Amino acid sequence: MSRTLFGLSILQLGEWVAALIAAAIMLQTLFFKFSAAEESVYIFSTLGAEPWGRIGSGVVELVASLLLVYPRTRWIGAFLGLGTMLGAILAHVIILGIVVQDDGGQLFLYALLVFACCAYCLFMEKEVVFSKGKQVWNSLVAK
Repeated sequence: MSRTLFGLSILQLGEWVAALIAAAIMLQTLFFKFSAAEESVYIFSTLGAEPWGRIGSGVVELVASLLLVYPRTRWIGAFLGLGTMLGAILAHVIILGIVVQDDGGQLFLYALLVFACCAYCLFMEKEVVFSKGKQVWNSLVAK
């Protein structure tokens, strides 16, 4: 007998929680990216990607957040979030450092948390991902 809450298994509920956490964090950072907050401008200037990198990553995070909260497109949002956060994590580790402008590593930790949440969502949607991947592969091979 599996445990359920609100008609969802514990794993399904965990997927919802992970998706909402990832979406909330990405949506919360949009204000700073789109308003050209000092810290965001500093980060993307240091990366040599100001302003287009800041705005572009904000658009990708917005799209990923919206896709994450809709179950049928969650796997796409998880892929987008995973890729974007991988870029953020690598930027911190290689160029920016863990702590940026005395933030105590908060942005780095947020990137790690969103990465983990998106990875969990992608794992939970693995059947859909493999099914779509097989469809794409077959369509490419058939041509």
